[in-house]
Amino acid sequence: MRFKLSRRIFQISLIALSAIIIYSCSRNPVTGKRQVMLISEAQERAMGAQSDPAIIANMGLYKDEAMQKFISEKGIEMGKISHRPELDYSFKVVDSPVVNAFAVPGGFVYFTRGIMAHFNSEAEFAGVLGHEIGHVTARHSAAQISKQQLYGGLMMAGMILSPEFRQFSDAAGQGLGLLFLKFGRAAESQSDELGVEYSTKIGYDAHHMANFFGVLNRLQAKSGQSVPDFLSTHPNPADRFNKVHELATEAQAQLGDATLAVNRNQYLRMIDGIVYGEDPTQGYVADGTFFHPELKFQFPVPGQWQLVNTPQMVQMASKDGKAIMMMTLAPEKTLAEAATATAERDQLTVVEKSNVTVNGLPGIAMISQQDQKDPNSGQIVQSLRILTYLIQYNGLIYKFHGLSKAEDFNSYYNLFSSTMTNFRVLTNQSRINVFPTRIKIETIPSAMTLSQAFMRYNQSQDELETLAILNNMELTDQLQAGTLIKTLAKGK
Repeated sequence: MRFKLSRRIFQISLIALSAIIIYSCSRNPVTGKRQVMLISEAQERAMGAQSDPAIIANMGLYKDEAMQKFISEKGIEMGKISHRPELDYSFKVVDSPVVNAFAVPGGFVYFTRGIMAHFNSEAEFAGVLGHEIGHVTARHSAAQISKQQLYGGLMMAGMILSPEFRQFSDAAGQGLGLLFLKFGRAAESQSDELGVEYSTKIGYDAHHMANFFGVLNRLQAKSGQSVPDFLSTHPNPADRFNKVHELATEAQAQLGDATLAVNRNQYLRMIDGIVYGEDPTQGYVADGTFFHPELKFQFPVPGQWQLVNTPQMVQMASKDGKAIMMMTLAPEKTLAEAATATAERDQLTVVEKSNVTVNGLPGIAMISQQDQKDPNSGQIVQSLRILTYLIQYNGLIYKFHGLSKAEDFNSYYNLFSSTMTNFRVLTNQSRINVFPTRIKIETIPSAMTLSQAFMRYNQSQDELETLAILNNMELTDQLQAGTLIKTLAKGK
């Protein structure tokens, strides 16, 4: 009887899901074909608008008005000739050294300063811009979310109705993950096609988009992090290089004698002075200590712990993953207000609390517990212990949390305490007066090889291969007099 009842419920569930599929189909703006879409265009725009502030807060905007203006103008121009010209697109350069560009639903597109530093022409940039706009116009994010919701619903129904299915839920999830990886590669390939189409339409030579995939391929090989084709959400850079060249040739054959722009020199002059790599003025680790030159503070980092520094927060984690520390700013004006708000906001049960002085700075130290409960039964499934230090310095309140499972807390307490109680004012001028590495554009005075040009401008021997990739050239390439090249230099 139970089996028959479960089977009947499952049949009803499938009928309901079928109805959702039928009534949730919409036409894709790019292909014109109907597809399952559980996310409306209004929801898509709302998701992007909600994500944008968090992305900016987490990564920060790169402060270069000319560059921001450039990507906005080109982006808006391309948006108007895309398959979704009605969208209110937004284009921003974010302050990250990672070589990346990405789009979120609703027309929000971001380029890192890392990828901007690696482009060598407006045409390369335009190809990637078209690729990212292609993700938006083809509604790839909305389609992916819809599929996850749909398959997630099917998996949940199966797990509720079948104990046998529950035993294999992890394997099923991995299988669906591989299915979505295949979809991901298809979406990336479609965006490559749209990148060629859109960049060609606004007058750029899309062959240079293909050339940039050559840069990605070299970066991937140099980092030793090449990902096998069948496990990558993106097509292999080498394959994309060949395919995009083919697409560019086809697109240009339809234009006849039209002249397409590359604008190498214009682009290089625009990025002259862009920060390359990590920016130490925003915080850096040296000799086991985190230094912040602008805010003038320092604290020790536990040995072998990983650290991630963002504009919002410094996060540190033990290699075994059993403990983490984070430091951020508390928005309150006084230590007492910050202590009360922290306990309420983070749902902490304070066990101990005391006023402290940390290297001459006033503070509050707390030990708290946070119980995580099963939403259905209400029973405690895990308890965390947290050491918190609130330290007032130069008109700001710095908040440290060190947390682990309650049973591991004593093992990590001394590490937490050592980091927090050694927070201090940074006065060492050699640690304050640090400057980022920047790209400097040089004009070579006579014919020479790229390697000879780097020697002329006193580039480090250890950086020659990196510099060759940065210029999308080989060290043996012969350069003509007047050629612009990227070099690296320290400076404000």
